[in-house]
Amino acid sequence: MSAILYSLVKSVVKTGLYGYHKKIIISGLEHIPKDKPVMFLPNHQSALIDVLLIATDCNRKPYFLTRSDVFKGKLLKRMFSYFQMLPIYRMRDGRDTLSNNDAIFNSCAEILNREEALLLFPEANHSLKRSVRPLSKGFTRILFRTFEMYPELDVQLIPVGFNYKYAAHFPDEVALCYGKPISARSLYDQSDLNASVITIKNVVTTSLENLTTHIPSNEDYNAVLNKLKAEKVNFLNPTSVNEKIKMLTGQGLDCSIQTVPEKQGFNMFKWIFTFLNLPLVLIWKLWLKSKVPEDEFMGTFRFAFAMISYPIYMALLFAVIAILFAPYIAVIGICILTLINVGLVKYGLR
Repeated sequence: MSAILYSLVKSVVKTGLYGYHKKIIISGLEHIPKDKPVMFLPNHQSALIDVLLIATDCNRKPYFLTRSDVFKGKLLKRMFSYFQMLPIYRMRDGRDTLSNNDAIFNSCAEILNREEALLLFPEANHSLKRSVRPLSKGFTRILFRTFEMYPELDVQLIPVGFNYKYAAHFPDEVALCYGKPISARSLYDQSDLNASVITIKNVVTTSLENLTTHIPSNEDYNAVLNKLKAEKVNFLNPTSVNEKIKMLTGQGLDCSIQTVPEKQGFNMFKWIFTFLNLPLVLIWKLWLKSKVPEDEFMGTFRFAFAMISYPIYMALLFAVIAILFAPYIAVIGICILTLINVGLVKYGLR
């Protein structure tokens, strides 16, 4: 029953993600080993959306390292544990909590020894900035603990590049690029742990920089980004975008280049979508949107709101139409409305 429920939730979330996004492109799934311990190491841009996109399509059933402050209350702890989420403690949670990570690292080592998969974000923070940020050494600590407990184990590191068109917008497009596996054992030198940390972080960083748009964080960052936007590059193709970045940085740019607002113009499809879903649109725009703490959480809040509110909205519409007309008319109406909404998201809205 537990496996059935997990699969059901996964299917519902996956359906929701594909209905929410205009386009989801996934490449490199063939690089993921099916019978070896795996550590997924993605760059981090869009809060929980990043986690869900990997969890629903990576062909493994990963455990997730999650910030400890969300594990509040017995019910949440049980729910998060069911979905294989493990708390990780940070300095901001209190210095006295950091000792709890010791047991978590041991649990991670045992998970990897069972040839299962872990998912954690090596940047240890999230940002919509189109750059790979410096990696923390938290994931290397887990690796080293694993090698201490299981010296013969070879963990496969799978870098994952997230490439959103505009992560805070709706509907958005995203491409996930899974890189080739990296043998952590081959980069590990027990006699020089500091050198091992540097080597592993450098190899993973280089791979991530090839799998996602990477604009070096310097004084030209905004000028390069504005130029890319002006030329309407395809951010879903990091290889071509990074080649363009190298060309631009090699030429030298005028750092005074300003962002040119993109003219939206009249979009009839947007008005149709708003009319068909007016109660939900009003709740989002007038109440919930202002409560989103930062743009990195915009997609997560909007997606969660849609997953909860849309079924309720459909159920209420069904009840009203069934009472006024007939149940079969309500079924037909709800099906038509759903198809129109999906069509607008995929082909109409921009």
